[in-house]
Amino acid sequence: MSSTLIRLVEPSDGPALADLLARDRQLRARLLPARPAEFYTPEGQASVIASLLASHGEGLAWPGVVVTDGSVIGQIGISSILRGPFQKGYLGYWVSSAHEGQGHTSRAVALALRIAEDELRLHRVEAHTQLENLASQAILRKHGFSPWGIAHEHFYADGAWHDEMFWERKMSAPMRPPSHGTGPRD
Repeated sequence: MSSTLIRLVEPSDGPALADLLARDRQLRARLLPARPAEFYTPEGQASVIASLLASHGEGLAWPGVVVTDGSVIGQIGISSILRGPFQKGYLGYWVSSAHEGQGHTSRAVALALRIAEDELRLHRVEAHTQLENLASQAILRKHGFSPWGIAHEHFYADGAWHDEMFWERKMSAPMRPPSHGTGPRD
């Protein structure tokens, strides 16, 4: 069994991510929003990574990659981090089709949840899945997420609006919001 690690995305990850995304582009068309052709190039990914790292620098996200045997095989991140009375973030992830079914996604989610709790000190983590994405739903259930609703026609991809299931997980450490401020680092 290969090991699974996650780490903060780096500018040098652009070519690997572009290659993985380009290979799985048609396979994932229903799950992902339409993107310009440049998105699937190393230059396009360099721009995306720069934006993700800027959000990280502002305390709004933790953008990571999934790594096995020294190779990047996907992405995982916690985005849209809200502080103040919320103390929550949104979990998103994908692993290349060549690495699906090997446990990498589940192990990456477990590692990201540790970061959410220990490093980001979040009280709550949320996620969304399309109704048909049973594999992702099983991973979320395995890691303590519960479904809490369905948003009809919530996500536009592959030329149509799709329903999505909303998921939530309260983190185990009791978190108290700060008594002042509403900024991203408060």
